[in-house]
Amino acid sequence: MPAEHGSSVARWATALRAIGNVQLIVGLTLIPSILIAWWDGDNSALPFIEAALAMFALGTALIVFTRGRRAELRLRDGFLVVSSVWIISALLTPLPLMLGPPHLSYTDAVFEVVSGLTTTGATVIVGLDQLPRSVLFYRQSLQFLGGMGIVLLAVAILPTLRIGGSQLTKGETSGPNKDAKLTPRIQSTAAALWLIYLGLNATCALAYWMGGMQPFDAVTYAFSTVATGGFGNYDANFGQFDSPLLESIAMVFIVLGGANFALHFIAWQRGSVAAYFQDVEFRTYVRCLLFFSAIVGTSLYTTGTHEDWATSIRHGAFHVVSVMTTTGFTTTGFAGWPGYLAALMILIAFFGACAGSTAGGLKIVRIMMTAKLAWREILRVIHPRGQFVVKIGRQVVGEPILAAVAGFITVYIGSYVVIALCIAATGADLITAFSVAAASITNLGPALGAAAATVRDLNDVAVWLCSAAMLLGRLEVFTLLVLLTPAFWRE
Repeated sequence: MPAEHGSSVARWATALRAIGNVQLIVGLTLIPSILIAWWDGDNSALPFIEAALAMFALGTALIVFTRGRRAELRLRDGFLVVSSVWIISALLTPLPLMLGPPHLSYTDAVFEVVSGLTTTGATVIVGLDQLPRSVLFYRQSLQFLGGMGIVLLAVAILPTLRIGGSQLTKGETSGPNKDAKLTPRIQSTAAALWLIYLGLNATCALAYWMGGMQPFDAVTYAFSTVATGGFGNYDANFGQFDSPLLESIAMVFIVLGGANFALHFIAWQRGSVAAYFQDVEFRTYVRCLLFFSAIVGTSLYTTGTHEDWATSIRHGAFHVVSVMTTTGFTTTGFAGWPGYLAALMILIAFFGACAGSTAGGLKIVRIMMTAKLAWREILRVIHPRGQFVVKIGRQVVGEPILAAVAGFITVYIGSYVVIALCIAATGADLITAFSVAAASITNLGPALGAAAATVRDLNDVAVWLCSAAMLLGRLEVFTLLVLLTPAFWRE
């Protein structure tokens, strides 16, 4: 019918205009790197200028082309916009890394920027210590931008995205409850989350600086810490500093980055930290960190990996906090640890941190629901006529949410296995294939085998598979996979 056709055209125009607006924002994020390159006189400004112009041209063209058409976005439109924004950003933002130092191939450059935007922290670059500061800042700013979400930032600052803003954010936020709002208006919610995120970044940078980091390192490592990203400015990653104080500061802000940002908002609003202790997911999250830190620290000592208890606990706790929050910072690295410990580190990356955080993985609340769902089924076997409910804290979890969580974990693990097998089919050994697939889809970064430090030794097909896995994990699989279903494209 004509009216329906017009509505459809208006929605497509609104979706394209949203994509255009976001591309303008992504283009603006290149300006600091241009200024740093100009200040340092390192002759790397031109690639950033060219990339920014390409993004501005695309964004402007989409906005002009769709001028005068507005419509309320549906949920499926939101998924399409979010997926398109991330894919287009992944395909355009590699330009500076190709046209300037470190002069990567397109395949490797896409991997590097996807790793940054998805806060994975894996890299193809060797020789970070020699790169210009403009390039190092650019890599870290990608993690800063992707940590809280590109689309969420656009909704927060662009009035034109007020229409359908809630549909846009659902495709990018993490956790089983994507309808939760901190404020009545979605734009205010997005702005509040970004202000908290900025505040944590500023505080973290100040703490790093006071702890002994140079100002540039303090700011850029703060980007990587709060975003639970893991990029470093040095090949030695966080081990470059060899400082228990800086590692302790990092752990505090990594844990905060892995917490639900709704808790930060409530704590800030009430002026009290009680909200953290009242939240059952956060309590479980902290208990898991303490439990695995004790296990790993003790094992490092008893296996003779480190000579004394203090060093074992120091490196064990740092890596557990880094891995479970899918940050990926390393000091000594865990690839050289005893085999079962290295495997355990990859496993706990699947746990992830809290829903609504900057971390990847399955998220603690989903793990809790799945464990309680499994226990309920065991009780049903024992008591077939019994009536059992699943509770998280004092709240009963409805059957639709349980079904959604079970479906999500099934698809997530299934996607991981398929990607791992495909990487193995490219010629990678099984340890490398399954660990790098896990490190990619959980947005962890460091893997085992040939991908322990960098993925540069993998072939191009395997690198593209890792890039796809990182996007799949960051957008929580369904946001991308739903686009592959014929039903999605039917009106």
